[in-house]
Amino acid sequence: MRRVWLCVAALGLITSTASAEEARKVPPLDVKAAVAASEAEMQIYSEPLEHAGVSIDMVPIRGGRFQIGSPAAEAGRSDDEGPQNDVEIAPFWMAKTELTWEAYDVWGEKTDQLRRKFTGLTPTERDAGADAVTRPTPPYTDMSFNMGKGKFPAICMTQHAARTYCKWLSKKTGRYYRLPTEAEWEYACRAGTTSAYSFGDDPAVIGDFAWYGENSNGKYQRVGKKKPNPWGLHDMHGNVAEWVLDQYIPTLYGDRQAVKNPLIVPKT
Repeated sequence: MRRVWLCVAALGLITSTASAEEARKVPPLDVKAAVAASEAEMQIYSEPLEHAGVSIDMVPIRGGRFQIGSPAAEAGRSDDEGPQNDVEIAPFWMAKTELTWEAYDVWGEKTDQLRRKFTGLTPTERDAGADAVTRPTPPYTDMSFNMGKGKFPAICMTQHAARTYCKWLSKKTGRYYRLPTEAEWEYACRAGTTSAYSFGDDPAVIGDFAWYGENSNGKYQRVGKKKPNPWGLHDMHGNVAEWVLDQYIPTLYGDRQAVKNPLIVPKT
């Protein structure tokens, strides 16, 4: 699976039908399409961030099996991409694009709290839970490095910060959100294909699907401006890299047999 990046440490999100109850100590936001009793009922939905005027679009990803990793003969393959193994993945929802600064800064810059303060809005039970989650200290510099915020992808957070954002978002919405595992991310990126890219093996057309060094002036770009993959996800082959939930182990593929929903729990 080929991927080209401009920047690192961006944030992707997933949620699932199986884990929906984990965040429901208070009633969730009323988003009808976000509730599904089975894979067949899963639909695209938009998750609003209360008191922020921002939402996150979520795309259903059907469950299935695939071969994780890349074949030994694939051009540009690294040693840590193999050997390939069969993996089974349960259905889940995944964010349609990389998380934007406008969605990240609701947490990072407390824009929801500021809006409530200046408009006199009363915090909800969900707000109270979200406000109890630790927020980051002010950064020492502009973490966008003057490349733009708003609908540009949020970057330069640690994995711990990305996971804490997911914890905050779960409290904020009443629905459980987390980072995707490495297997879930690759499964969603491949989108049912077995080629080097989700659009085939010919890199000549990558500019239709991805931002990379030669078409971006060395800067990240607004999310969702290139063609999506077959499952409706944007920027999976370019723009910025995304954090996943797993601990990185370079020899993992050689040690793993066919498994269901694999996860290497972070230890460092």
